[in-house]
Amino acid sequence: MFRVLADQTRLRILRLLEDGPLCVGELVEILRAPQPTVSRHLTYLRRSRFVATRQYGLWVFYELAPPQNALHGKLLDCLATCDGLLPEAKADGVRARNLLRSGGCCPEGRRLMEQQRGEV
Repeated sequence: MFRVLADQTRLRILRLLEDGPLCVGELVEILRAPQPTVSRHLTYLRRSRFVATRQYGLWVFYELAPPQNALHGKLLDCLATCDGLLPEAKADGVRARNLLRSGGCCPEGRRLMEQQRGEV
């Protein structure tokens, strides 16, 4: 579990997912990182059970997974304190809000997700 939190890119992804699900394309745009890099970190986060996926139509969205145990829960609670350690976190948040305000990179998938979750 501590290896998950030992990488700044993974911390940035987890911080972004605290605000809700995102697809790979959105994470790539927000993080300004290459798609293979983001996908590799997401795979690591999934295998470590920090992130779960849900498919809506053709689109896969990533979200924080429920804590597997008390330690996992406490580590997720600590994410909010990481902002001071991650100079990019504030800019990531601004880019995420702007991107989602414009509909995101996969508006059809986001629409399906919101419909299934009863948010529309």
